[in-house]
Amino acid sequence: MGRVATPLQQVRLGLQANWRQFALLVVVNAFVGAMVGLERVIVPLLAEQDFGLSSRSFIFSFIISFGVVKALANLFAGRASDRIGRKAILASGWLVGLPVPFLIMWAPSWNWVVFANVLLGINQGLCWSTTVIMKIDLVGPSRRGLAMGLNECAGYVAVSLAALASGYIAATYALRPQPFYLAVAFVIAGLLLSVFLVKETRGHAQQEAYMRNAQTAPPAGLESTAYPLGNHDSSTTPAQPSFARILLVTSWTDRALFSVSHAGMINNLNDGMAWGLFPIFFAAAGLGIGEIGLLAAIYPGVWGLTQLATGMLSDRVGRKWMIASGMWVQALAILLMVLVRGFTPWAAWAALLGLGTALVYPTLLAAVGDVAHPDWRASAVGVYRLWRDGGYALGAILAGALADFFDIAKAIAIVGGITFISGMVVARFMYETLPARRTQKPAWQADMTQV
Repeated sequence: MGRVATPLQQVRLGLQANWRQFALLVVVNAFVGAMVGLERVIVPLLAEQDFGLSSRSFIFSFIISFGVVKALANLFAGRASDRIGRKAILASGWLVGLPVPFLIMWAPSWNWVVFANVLLGINQGLCWSTTVIMKIDLVGPSRRGLAMGLNECAGYVAVSLAALASGYIAATYALRPQPFYLAVAFVIAGLLLSVFLVKETRGHAQQEAYMRNAQTAPPAGLESTAYPLGNHDSSTTPAQPSFARILLVTSWTDRALFSVSHAGMINNLNDGMAWGLFPIFFAAAGLGIGEIGLLAAIYPGVWGLTQLATGMLSDRVGRKWMIASGMWVQALAILLMVLVRGFTPWAAWAALLGLGTALVYPTLLAAVGDVAHPDWRASAVGVYRLWRDGGYALGAILAGALADFFDIAKAIAIVGGITFISGMVVARFMYETLPARRTQKPAWQADMTQV
């Protein structure tokens, strides 16, 4: 990566110093979220009504393909962002997304929809990961919770609005092609902004690394053990740790990063269930497409808007208990969904599910930023998002199998129970990561015998 930026190179960190680029990335991420929001109402209904699919497991194949590919794309985006920079990965993601709306509009068979979701998974993995990484780069260490709240707010409010718009258009016209005209506009706008207006932010991460390394030199005699992920020479970029080492630390040996990766996976497991089962569950109860679209919009809408508050709150009170409590609130909302009937109570519990998710989502990303060193932070974000978005595939497989074996209501309830257990895991194993309240050193800073 070359030499680390020094203060003489005038690279400034902070939201105020970089607000123009930050705001632009918020807009770009809104287009990323809108691409997937269009599918949350339409595609599960398309499977039954246009293609005559009855097996829940087979219907969920589009979510499985999306989740697996997005998880792997996250991993690639994180590592490649550390190696070659952020902007090229962002633009590449939009190029891959260009065919998606056309494939779904013209699909003669379900396999076309599954393939479109493979491309959508790559688009989401590359674009969403890089906007996250770039915002973390720009704001520096002091306001990560706020930055992630703004990022996830933009993405999931766009998911909500796109779901609402697609439901309205489908109810007025048809399930396709009309709703997907919006996707054509979103992908073109995202590509043009990313290519012509977004600027590279890797220099900001290098500047933060310089500042951190200058403040924290390795103890004498421990250069090879106390900082196993890199050489902390304050004048040059530390050697990139191996990918295997980053994967191990983020997935297992650091208790906070393990807890974050696990909670992210279970969070998206229940979101994958909600994506695939809720529209079918509501339709079976007699709701129309317009009402289903509104319910599908309430959940990510509350999730998106309240992240503005929860991201900032985590910068004050810490990360651990917001994550644990958020998982428990989600579990409660999911279980209540199967205990009531009717649009109004379902709308209330959809809002509660959105609030629980908002407590968790930006806080998980902020925790990764707290623990990972700037030199390999993008790679750590990629590993975390590998596990998190792998939850889509796991949730689709599990929910589809449970719905086929039992019924949809029991499948939803079981996923709620799994979500509650995840909160218990966070409460038991995670240490507080907010620097002002941190209760222990990250594993990569500990002696190797303790890792």
